[in-house]
Amino acid sequence: MKLKTLASALLVTLMISSCDDSTGTIGTSITSDMDKLEIKTDSFNVTTKSIAAGNVLSRNINGYLGKFKDPETGSYITADFMTQFGVLEDFNLPNEGDIVSKDNGKVIADSCEIRLYYDDVVGDSMALMHLKMYELSKPVTDAAALYTNSNDIESNYLRSGGFEVEKAYTLADLTTDAKEKAEKNYSPSIKISMNKPYTDKDGVTYKNYGTYLLQKYYSKPSDFSNSYTLINNVIPGFYFKSVGGSGSIGRVFNTIMFVYFRIQYNGKVYNRIASFSGTQEVLQATHIVNDQQALQQLINQNSGTYLKTPAGIFTEMTLPVDNIVAGHEKDSINSAKITLQRINNVSTSPYALQAPKQVLMIPKDSIQAFFAHHNIMNYKNSFVANFSQNGYTFNNISSLIRSMYENKKNGTASADWNKVVIVPVTTTSMTIQNGSYSSTYSTGVYNDMSVRSVKLLGGNTPLKLSVIYSKFK
Repeated sequence: MKLKTLASALLVTLMISSCDDSTGTIGTSITSDMDKLEIKTDSFNVTTKSIAAGNVLSRNINGYLGKFKDPETGSYITADFMTQFGVLEDFNLPNEGDIVSKDNGKVIADSCEIRLYYDDVVGDSMALMHLKMYELSKPVTDAAALYTNSNDIESNYLRSGGFEVEKAYTLADLTTDAKEKAEKNYSPSIKISMNKPYTDKDGVTYKNYGTYLLQKYYSKPSDFSNSYTLINNVIPGFYFKSVGGSGSIGRVFNTIMFVYFRIQYNGKVYNRIASFSGTQEVLQATHIVNDQQALQQLINQNSGTYLKTPAGIFTEMTLPVDNIVAGHEKDSINSAKITLQRINNVSTSPYALQAPKQVLMIPKDSIQAFFAHHNIMNYKNSFVANFSQNGYTFNNISSLIRSMYENKKNGTASADWNKVVIVPVTTTSMTIQNGSYSSTYSTGVYNDMSVRSVKLLGGNTPLKLSVIYSKFK
């Protein structure tokens, strides 16, 4: 970039803030200001290394289920997940007198099922897998239970004698006929029947789980008025555990419970469905089993660094903050750019893993609090980059470098004050429409629980951080 062009860009803010009704001296003032602006560029070595991800917060908008052999480590990754179910604030059912589905005068469900809607399959979609679904005894409230290597849900939250179902499945969705698959709105799913008799915690037995829900609704509709009352009074949640088979893991992007019944209206009988969804508004968490010894072998390699999910390997960077600021204490750091370039995967495995789609750069001493407090990137000390052009580029982390320097200067820096961690993440956003204009806002940043991997340049080979300074003479 030519320095004169760069100087013009840096002066945009100055031009805007100093505009008035007089334009007679704009040309001469711009020339004068450019002559006073001194711009310098420099580059610095950045060291990187692989580190174990450890126990990460798994709360997410998706669940993951299955067992898959990592082609890079030769070890298995197992994923189980828990979900709660929610309702819309205006949820309601038809008048009880309109229900045709009854037994001895009591409302019943004709049938009930849970569907796990999935995509992003890793491995062999034809592999025969087995899951077991467990009813929770109470809502999950312990924050420790939401971390990837926690067994708290299995140990403390599964209901003894509660509703349990085993299911064999393939992610090729072989149970759905070709006609249904050809429909425009088709989405593959694992279908779990809930039609066997169900006994609730009070010892009352119902024809099936759907009958339990319908009778609970008509006895106390207020328990269905919002997701909180539903979770605490009716459906604490369910846990889905991979118990057999290996070869695939799927991303469960939506879990829906369907209750089927019939009503009569104007002398005709109609089929109706009540649904309860496991969406991002309610709690979902994935339990991961990884082979830590196998991961450590990759961590020990110095020919590059790794990013591996779920809960596998992160990349740590040490920023040369003192060197960057030295001699420029009073200058502006206008830009600090770094790219993490991928080393091309030469694996011949038919199930070679894809690179994470998004990564977060976060100070090492802030990583736990960032996820625990449900923070989002602010592009001051936390940044998200997308995988593009065979790497991840952070175009300007100058504010982070300045903040690190000031923390050290003020005596508030931690032992890891100049270290950042690159973490694979998934993000959510919301778009608000205002007339013909729309604005998109980030709403969430989550640890990526999908099975992905990438090897990056670094390790024994330092990366380059490009810096642009400016000051007025």
